[in-house]
Amino acid sequence: MAPSLPALRRAAPVLPVVALIALIGLPKVGDGRATPADAACGLLVLWAVVHTARLARRSLTRAAAVVLGLPVIGLAVAATVTPDSGDGIVGLVRDIQVFVLVPVAVLLLLRDRRDMRLVAWSVTGLAVWEGGIGVHQYLTGTGAAYDGEFVRAVGTFGPTEVMGMATVVASGVVAATGLALGSSSQRQRIVAAVCALVLLVPLVMSFSRGAWIATVAACGAQLLLAGVRRAVMVFLAAAAAGVVLVGGLGVGTALLQERLGSITQVADAPDQSVLDRYALWSAAVGMWRDQPLTGVGLKAFPEYRDSHAPLSLQSASDTDGAGHGFYREPFLSPHNMYLEVLSEQGLLGLVTVAGSWLALLVGGLGRLLRTRTAQHGQDCALVGCGLLLWQLMDFVYSDVGGGSAALVALDFGLAAWWALARDAAPATTVPPEESPR
Repeated sequence: MAPSLPALRRAAPVLPVVALIALIGLPKVGDGRATPADAACGLLVLWAVVHTARLARRSLTRAAAVVLGLPVIGLAVAATVTPDSGDGIVGLVRDIQVFVLVPVAVLLLLRDRRDMRLVAWSVTGLAVWEGGIGVHQYLTGTGAAYDGEFVRAVGTFGPTEVMGMATVVASGVVAATGLALGSSSQRQRIVAAVCALVLLVPLVMSFSRGAWIATVAACGAQLLLAGVRRAVMVFLAAAAAGVVLVGGLGVGTALLQERLGSITQVADAPDQSVLDRYALWSAAVGMWRDQPLTGVGLKAFPEYRDSHAPLSLQSASDTDGAGHGFYREPFLSPHNMYLEVLSEQGLLGLVTVAGSWLALLVGGLGRLLRTRTAQHGQDCALVGCGLLLWQLMDFVYSDVGGGSAALVALDFGLAAWWALARDAAPATTVPPEESPR
């Protein structure tokens, strides 16, 4: 059944957010790094400004302005010390887009919990689409190269952005889990639970260890926040299913089992990707020691990388498959968002940027705990807090870049809406006063 005109009119302010989600999987334009989602981010911010101006009211609270505006301080200072002023401006615009402007736009455009649910379902839908492409790539051997076989699921993002599909699918798993645990509609709970379970398949086929770990941590936290008894039951069921599928039936190829086992071997027998990761982390720490307060400047990590990295570092990784030819992808960041901020923005950047994220997490969890007894809105709380937890965990193993950066910005916007918006928390029902006799 087609949506009615009043329903579309009511949803009009949030439809640009849905449109942004639909454009995230489109490839970049030409030889540059810009994507259609980047253009949509600019239009989304412009729409939020126009919409807010038309309402002629103050939509941002003082707390929201401080928390979301805090990263600008560290970013602006780091841009001034960047050796290449052009790179500094590009880095400043990109980071403000992801961590400030798009989250503020989402916060301004989402009016209530119905809008939040619409966006969460849209993220889940995008994840199902990308995950379906990824499963096809894995089964037909048309994915990105992994250990000599073209089986790595990357969706529409290509082999040069292997974390793109994993980020989308994992966000879909977390969003669907929040909807399944907190929705007041039994039908929505069932559909969301099915989506979350189905999306685990392409997530596994992405071969992204960081996304696996972050998803387990975020969904585990959602389960605990929804209720300890339910969490224990789900953990036991998942453990039993894992033993039966992997141990008993042998489900999973040797490549998947090897990748899963490598998570526990990062210290004793790390593979080359882990060795490169350690070397990049060491280089980032070295840069911070040289410039502890302001860092080496935005987008300056590649320039200082080789002078601070150990000799074991390979300067690039091999990428191939998924419709692209062989290419050496250079390491342009430490693949750890916290160390990237520390090396390029110094302690000032870490305090302001990570401090903003911490404030969102504390505010979101605090509001969730205060509204646990409410009958409505628990799904929004679990989605907002879950997506933020996933991003903060995943940042230990990755950073922001490529087409999935728009989704990272959107996740922060959803977390900001739940933590900071006036109308995010369910209203307490107050009994009406008796009329005078």
